[in-house]
Amino acid sequence: MIKKYVFGTPFPTNAVVTEMETAKDKLPFLETDNQGIFTYALSENDIVYGLGEQIRGINKRGWQYVSWNYDNPNHHEDTRSLYGSHNFILIRGDVTFGAFFDYAGKMEFDIGYTRRDLMQIRAAKNDLVVYIITGENEKDIVKQFRKIIGRSYIPPFWAFGYGQSRWGYKTEQDIREVAKQYQAAGIPLDSIYLDIDYMERYKDFTVDTERFPNLKVLAEDMKQQGIHLVPIIDAGVKIEKDYDVYEEGVQNNYFCKNAEGGDFVGAVWPGRVHFPDFLQPDARKWFGKKYAVLTEQGIDGFWNDMNEPAIFYTEDRLADTCAEIEKLTSGNMGIQEYFAFTGMVAGLNGNIGDYDKFYHNVDGKMVKHSEVHNLYGMNMTRSAFEALQEICPEKRTLFFSRSSYIGAHRYGGIWQGDNKSWWSHILQSMQQLPALNMAGFLFTGCDTGGFGCDTTEDLMLRWLQYSLFTPLFRNHAADGTREQELYRFNNVAAAGEMVKIRYSLIPYLYSEFLKAALHDEMMFRPLAFDFPKDAEAEQVEDQLFLGNELMIAPIYKQNAQGRYVYLPEEMMLVRMKSYDNYETEILPKGHHYVPVDLDELVFFIRNQKAIPFAEPAESTAKTDLSTLRLLGYADVSYELYTDNGVSPDPEDSLSVSTL
Repeated sequence: MIKKYVFGTPFPTNAVVTEMETAKDKLPFLETDNQGIFTYALSENDIVYGLGEQIRGINKRGWQYVSWNYDNPNHHEDTRSLYGSHNFILIRGDVTFGAFFDYAGKMEFDIGYTRRDLMQIRAAKNDLVVYIITGENEKDIVKQFRKIIGRSYIPPFWAFGYGQSRWGYKTEQDIREVAKQYQAAGIPLDSIYLDIDYMERYKDFTVDTERFPNLKVLAEDMKQQGIHLVPIIDAGVKIEKDYDVYEEGVQNNYFCKNAEGGDFVGAVWPGRVHFPDFLQPDARKWFGKKYAVLTEQGIDGFWNDMNEPAIFYTEDRLADTCAEIEKLTSGNMGIQEYFAFTGMVAGLNGNIGDYDKFYHNVDGKMVKHSEVHNLYGMNMTRSAFEALQEICPEKRTLFFSRSSYIGAHRYGGIWQGDNKSWWSHILQSMQQLPALNMAGFLFTGCDTGGFGCDTTEDLMLRWLQYSLFTPLFRNHAADGTREQELYRFNNVAAAGEMVKIRYSLIPYLYSEFLKAALHDEMMFRPLAFDFPKDAEAEQVEDQLFLGNELMIAPIYKQNAQGRYVYLPEEMMLVRMKSYDNYETEILPKGHHYVPVDLDELVFFIRNQKAIPFAEPAESTAKTDLSTLRLLGYADVSYELYTDNGVSPDPEDSLSVSTL
């Protein structure tokens, strides 16, 4: 059962698509002061799931989280905000229920941080909608919630292939060389990503014709090899005379405004920029149509970035900071002056005060951006999705974004933001998957190998052994870091075998993805969701169920030659060095130490289950379902979901067969 409670005058977020009557009774479970603060007394055994893209484990107890979409690649354990805001929580304990706080501004979730026995949730203003969901169990509660927020985005089939990306592919030749080297290494590849270097001076919907003299020919040549090009689009529009996107935006008032009514100026990659007002339907439609500039050149996939929106600086804050620095550096800086100096410079990027300085035009009313901040990236994603339905009505387009709010899951996927080549970020990514699925985000994954810092061969191999199970499977790195294309490592053969195993698993992964999307279910689940009465299962934070048949338990520690696992039931252990070189062993319920070689993938098939397993292909286009065999327990069947991988509505070509 779902009940809707309205407080104050909420801003319509478009997160919930089901019309519901407002409940007349008192808000259950939570106490409220009617000033935007909600409290809940936590018992010692309560577990709190949810909050989508956040850090610190599957159980969110013991920390303070802030819903405020924020460009923060250096997320340590003290991080409170990341790139998305997903205000859905599920409390499991003496009373089990879900709660969605539909609020577009800043919101704090103190989940046993100030006091271990108290959860306090605080909205900046008491203008929000709270949905309370009760049900038979955790999975039922999630299913009900997913139903009211709408079906999850389903990408084209080719999006489940392996993708190679790097900020630093600066020329057409760089792209061709990547494709050539992967082919020479015999490693399957379905996509190569274009970061900001393909643009003309970082201007959206432009191509630097000196570096990329003919993008259309390049895209066609790549497709002949089974490779799709996926360019980036940023939120900020460069301020430049005679640049059509800038000129049209100014002429039609499509940009966010400052307090005086002029176009707000911030700064990101191109320098001074304006930000499209994606809360305006006309502005969304205008910006979305610009994607045709690239689809006309053969592009059928995009990723949106910098759409929190990230702001490197604003001109007034930069001027004030420079003036203060001049004062500080005019004499002999002491320790306090030095800390003030470094703090002011660091405080330019993403300064929360800058988000109070610009406004959106919502039905003729000027709304301060900070009050609707978390909707910006979502509406940029919506802009592209709705336009691409008109631009390419006959097919699905790959689309994912960095910033998001619940509701954005209907328009595209997300990647988990800029991470680091840290072992801890493997675990962090895995622990985010269930909460993201709860919020509707199924097409997701992280930057395999790490975006920032320098990866290592062992880290890359272990990361591949995790990421090959996530729907979005992309190797991405930052300019200036160690080059981490798989063919650059000494043990390229082992890395290649991991990617080939991914291609063998794609029929299963795609089938389970379709089931989760079409039936409003989770693809990745904590063990306790399937074994609610198992006290040991609810403590497991580094293993997940994937679909109804698999359990994954990746290695995420440096130099580890194995790991402990907990099996809540008998399972089949699969050790795999290649798709046709594997061993299986039945393990009983309980705790086990499992040795794992560096070049070996280990996963588990649940009791009396089996999965479809194919011969690997060079690309998804060459996937041959006739090679499918069942891997797992004998004398069991599997229900396989397939479609043509292209049609906008998968149900138009959906096929369900029993293997």
